Amino acid sequence: MTTETHAKLRDYYGRVLSKSSDLQTNACCTAGSSLAGDIQSALKRVHPEILARFYGCGSPIPAALDGCTVLDLGCGTGRDVYVLSQLVGEQGRVIGVDMTDEQLSLARQHVDYHMDTFGYRQANVDFRQGFIEDLRALDLADNSVDVVVSNCVINLSPEKEAVFREIFRVLKPGGELYFSDVFADRRIPSHLTQDPVLHGECLSGALYVEDFRRMLARIACLDYRTMASSPITIDNPEIEALIGMVGFSSVTVRAFKLELEDICEDYGQIAVYSGTIPNHPHYFDLDDHHRLFTGKPELVCSNTAAMLRDTRFGQHFEVHGDTSVHFGVFDCAPAVDKVQPASGGACC
Repeated sequence: MTTETHAKLRDYYGRVLSKSSDLQTNACCTAGSSLAGDIQSALKRVHPEILARFYGCGSPIPAALDGCTVLDLGCGTGRDVYVLSQLVGEQGRVIGVDMTDEQLSLARQHVDYHMDTFGYRQANVDFRQGFIEDLRALDLADNSVDVVVSNCVINLSPEKEAVFREIFRVLKPGGELYFSDVFADRRIPSHLTQDPVLHGECLSGALYVEDFRRMLARIACLDYRTMASSPITIDNPEIEALIGMVGFSSVTVRAFKLELEDICEDYGQIAVYSGTIPNHPHYFDLDDHHRLFTGKPELVCSNTAAMLRDTRFGQHFEVHGDTSVHFGVFDCAPAVDKVQPASGGACC
């Protein structure tokens, strides 16, 4: 299913870019948010050659991954795959998918190095070449993956809805999509979407946030959560002159394969965090406006209750109450939105 867009991207990431510093803007660079301690420790054990060819825009690595099967879409040379390899443990599994020969070749060269470094008796990573729009062709079955991650790659796809449909096909019920990407505050002018540099720099393919919301709704994901968001500055006068009218942000998003409502509804449910998620003894952030403190009962909407109860996080939470009695719309907006007029949508 190679398209002209795929071919241009292969050339850009396989031949034009040889290291992270070859990028012409800072869009495909890690956002300024601090990494969790376990991720920082895991990064120190990744081969320097892998680290030198990293083109991400965030840190899409969630908590509580021990024993999970994780799929990394657009894994490149495997930086996040090798970090995840440590977090899922020897009994877990990480599958990296990419379409670029040169990047996958480098990723595979260092499998033995990393397994030896981690002390694993056998590899728990698997690199597959193919398209993120067609995971079925890579023998990824329905309901087979616990977590899907992606780091600044989905914006590059010419068929984004196909990507998200495939993600929710392969996720197990209650499974999680956790990804970082470049988002735009408007639709990109069509004449700029074909520019190979703007596209390769993760700009002209950026998702307009409202189109992203509508896209997820079409595939029955009615509530996604924002984990972090930071503005992107282009810092290149020539590229700024072309596309500087658009506001870009690096956003980390989580969504679950659950049956949820399209807005937050109040059923009087309460959640209590046990403090047992590794590296999160005092509180757990479900998103950018739900911080659940250990031992403190918190009123939650039905969607939040499901995210905490019916996913891998369920063993770490007590959720009290059901949906038999309805009390209306739940005030689930971030604190800043409670001061200003709230926009529509769910808890995001």
